[in-house]
Amino acid sequence: MAKEIDNKEVINREEDYSKWYNNLVVKADLAEQSAVRGCMVIKPYGYAIWEKMHEQLDRMFKATGHVNAYFPLFIPKSFLSREAEHVEGFAKECAVVTHHRLKVDPEGNGVIVDPDAKLEEELIVRPTSETIIWNTYKNWIKSWRDLPILCNQWANVVRWEMRTRLFLRTAEFLWQEGHTAHATREEAVEEAQKMVNVYAKFAREYMAMPVVVGCKSETERFAGALDTYTIEAMMQDGKALQAGTSHFLGQNFAKAFDVQFANKEGKLEYVWATSWGVSTRLMGALIMTHSDNNGLVLPPALAPIQVVMVPIFKTAEEHEAIIAKMEAIKAEMEAKGLSVKIDDRDNLRPGFKFAEWELKGVPVRIAIGPRDLAAGTAELARRDTMTKESVAQEGLAELAFKLMDDIQKNLYEKADAYRMANIKKVDSWEEFKTEIEKGGFLLCHWDGTAETEEKIKEETKATIRCVPLDTCICEEEGKCVYSGKPSQRRVIFARAY
Repeated sequence: MAKEIDNKEVINREEDYSKWYNNLVVKADLAEQSAVRGCMVIKPYGYAIWEKMHEQLDRMFKATGHVNAYFPLFIPKSFLSREAEHVEGFAKECAVVTHHRLKVDPEGNGVIVDPDAKLEEELIVRPTSETIIWNTYKNWIKSWRDLPILCNQWANVVRWEMRTRLFLRTAEFLWQEGHTAHATREEAVEEAQKMVNVYAKFAREYMAMPVVVGCKSETERFAGALDTYTIEAMMQDGKALQAGTSHFLGQNFAKAFDVQFANKEGKLEYVWATSWGVSTRLMGALIMTHSDNNGLVLPPALAPIQVVMVPIFKTAEEHEAIIAKMEAIKAEMEAKGLSVKIDDRDNLRPGFKFAEWELKGVPVRIAIGPRDLAAGTAELARRDTMTKESVAQEGLAELAFKLMDDIQKNLYEKADAYRMANIKKVDSWEEFKTEIEKGGFLLCHWDGTAETEEKIKEETKATIRCVPLDTCICEEEGKCVYSGKPSQRRVIFARAY
């Protein structure tokens, strides 16, 4: 019998949340560190989850009229210089290509950069694609009839982070970035708001992750944007995670790249722009929203395997009969659209398989042994509640199908209950300093100044996550929690990833 792989318990999240997260990502076979510092290898099981996210988001984008395109990985350095605020926001994270060739060192020191292969203009490995795309749009847009352009790109980007963590912050990561062009300011603002709400719908309905939709403060906006809309989620340690952003870029990039169009009256105007994106950071959000000390907990809508079936047998005859029954049940489940796996590995004990699939977060596990086969029953275990029950084999496919909705709903309600229990209105600075140590979202009045925002960040490491747009509980007059100056509404402060 082959040696069973290491299946030790995941580190306790209550003892060290950070280590629990890192340990879980590796043990659940989602990702691992690579030979390149700050970059990760996304393993097949982790990539399968990302593919589910990718596929669903892609459907949602196309349903709102967007189409996919692809733009170059390399951006001429001069392009970034055209939008000053944009380049300032990304300058410290840019990876720069200076040469295009290597050669063997004649002195025997291996391979070296060929000094004769220096590029005429250095290239930036894309940290985001606004500049290269707007340089392209200049060729596409001449008239109002060419608008709107609703393009999305699935790609990788590089931001040279010094402190990295798998999925949450890596030097290279996968994402999508939408880049749209419009004839009017109103159309562009509507687009930016529409897309942040697409992200919110995806988070809530597919990730089972409650989020707040809001607008970033000026200090926290995307570099080069006039407004940044965001979805903010609360992780199980009380920290906030920015899960997706949508930006109203105004005419900044159109002016930087001279993208004008002739309006219906024949007059030239600059185009209005948006950009919006989510990344593999959503994987980190999914893990930290639902998982526990037994491993991953995956919502059925994004689980690569929704039902796993484990046969229990001693003889070849028992094995053959149980597998035949499982194959029949599997066919019924797949006919209902469920993804099902029969774990028929003969080198692992059933108990080890149970623990492994719990670790990997499969929503439903079914076990059938000789007695079950004779009685027409099966043992069904739910990952979200860690409960087990004996159920009839007849109708099992329909039961499992209905359970998916129940599990999805339960995960959302559990996460939302945690979030609501950790949102608190705070009106004094002393209370703020005490409550921020406990984690969670603090609803506080803010005087609207960058100076106050920076002072609060310096003293507590808390930032304004957003000015909420989808809740009315913040619409009230008061006094800034720090300066005491008048405030028209509350904002969300939290420590964040």
